[in-house]
Amino acid sequence: MYRYIIRPILFLLSPESIHHLLVGFLKIFFRIPGIPGLTRCVYQKKHHLLEIDFLGMKFSSPVGLAAGFDKNALVYNEFSDFGFSHIEVGTVTPKGQPGNPKPRSFRIPADKGLINRMGFNNEGLDAAIIQLKKKRRTDLIVGGNIGKNTLTPNAEAVEDYEKCFVGLYPHVDYFVVNVSCPNITDLHELQDQDGLEAILGRLAIVRAQMSNYIPILLKISPDLNKGQIDASVEIVEKFGIDGIVATNTTVNRDGLKTSPEKVKSIANGGLSGGPITKRSLEMVRYISEKTGGKLPIIGVGGILTVEDALNMLDAGATLIQVYTGFIYNGPGFMQKINKALINQGRSN
Repeated sequence: MYRYIIRPILFLLSPESIHHLLVGFLKIFFRIPGIPGLTRCVYQKKHHLLEIDFLGMKFSSPVGLAAGFDKNALVYNEFSDFGFSHIEVGTVTPKGQPGNPKPRSFRIPADKGLINRMGFNNEGLDAAIIQLKKKRRTDLIVGGNIGKNTLTPNAEAVEDYEKCFVGLYPHVDYFVVNVSCPNITDLHELQDQDGLEAILGRLAIVRAQMSNYIPILLKISPDLNKGQIDASVEIVEKFGIDGIVATNTTVNRDGLKTSPEKVKSIANGGLSGGPITKRSLEMVRYISEKTGGKLPIIGVGGILTVEDALNMLDAGATLIQVYTGFIYNGPGFMQKINKALINQGRSN
């Protein structure tokens, strides 16, 4: 039904328009008595085989919603009712910012992909904290994806990451440090050794002063070469960072089925979905093998089918996250993945 009726109707509008409509609809719809319970009954798949211990947290299943959808922590409870074990909110920046000029989000259906150059549009740290103080579903894990403001020079980026880290610390279960989004000018430079060491080193020091321990993961770009991946892993291990999220969106446009004219008209932005399936899988497998499976990995990027999800877990990811796959497959996608895991009789 979703594929043949609902999705074609939704795709008549721009991706960003649909996003705002969906968020608004969920906030209203889920206030109707009985709707949250009915949604959980239809979409959630509970089973002991799906339960996973990851970095000291118990996840009800491996499947979560990647950062970028619930930027302002407005609907994390509502989305959890569709079968997500964890929701990653953000990217959150210290100050609210409008992001890049519109249009800035585009579908490329021929490749089951999306290209976006949103630019960390969000309402800022204080607004996110207000939302995260609301009562949370009992078994829901919430991650905080943090970044710097666009106007903050890279030389001062550490302060932005620290502000978000300290502010969100009482309200999230884990952190993801986002230095790999291609839609913020020069942000990728923070993936270099000096920038990465400065940020992760500062966060490690701040965490050591806290009364409780919150895991920190680093989100990396699919455009890194093996040498850069190795360097990132070494820095993660050096500062006691807890894991890797692989991967973010790509600036690569090779091998697309979409016409070159359309791709050129869209211009720059981060590409997600089908075109990065292979690359994300390769990176997860490479990191897992390099670290002997000891470094925890969240696999994200190009999970468009149940097979993609199973392959990502087989490659070494303990958890997976979907975004573009959710948009193309609809709310039943997570249930299909979890059902396949149960049928295989396995858990991570």
